[in-house]
Amino acid sequence: MQNLFLIGPMGSGKTSIGRQLAERMDLEFFDSDKEIENRTGVDIALIFEIEGEEGFRQREEKMIEELALKSDCVIATGGGVILAEKNRLRLKATGRVVYLKSSVANLHERTIKDKRRPLLNTEDRFMTIKDILKVRGPIYEDVADIIVSTDDKTIKQIIEIIVKQVEAA
Repeated sequence: MQNLFLIGPMGSGKTSIGRQLAERMDLEFFDSDKEIENRTGVDIALIFEIEGEEGFRQREEKMIEELALKSDCVIATGGGVILAEKNRLRLKATGRVVYLKSSVANLHERTIKDKRRPLLNTEDRFMTIKDILKVRGPIYEDVADIIVSTDDKTIKQIIEIIVKQVEAA
């Protein structure tokens, strides 16, 4: 069993789904953002504030490199992990990549009250999400081995879809 990397935008459910998927498949679970926070002792928002997005992306790249060395894990990644070609190549080389695809409306609804997402702290969160998806959506799809729409599905339903596709491969 290779690793399963969950990719997708902020609010697509990577952490919630990843944790339960790992339990269902009897695998270890890691969240790359959480691992960065544990390592630095501060939250992602503060890293963005102090180091900017570029500083965070450097930390993220190192964390993905480290997590990719593991095996038999479900790994939830940050929404922008796919922006770096190095990360995309590493994910593809060391596991199966699952894109949790969500509509702009659902992502907006899921993140509306969340103040811990630096890229979404804007005047028009809906447009920001739409703009982010316009850039990242094609990259997510290109990198993914499995694409699962999360709209109108429960976590349990999403997990069953993923498990079936992983077992069929």
